[in-house]
Amino acid sequence: MTLYDWIIWTGAVLTLIGLAALVWCIWTVSRARARGLDDAALRERMRGVLAVNLAALGCSAIGLMMVVTGIILAP
Repeated sequence: MTLYDWIIWTGAVLTLIGLAALVWCIWTVSRARARGLDDAALRERMRGVLAVNLAALGCSAIGLMMVVTGIILAP
């Protein structure tokens, strides 16, 4: 495996980790809505999920950038 292969596969793994975290965020918020929490409790729950959501988006974006960079730079 070349360096570019490692960049591509590392980026793919980062993207999948970010995608899994996004699925977790969706699942957590939908579960909180299904419980019928009041507005304050739902806001508190979503505040914690927001940080994970932003980190997941960042992780996915960096992973996709690594994949594209590895593909472009590969000989």
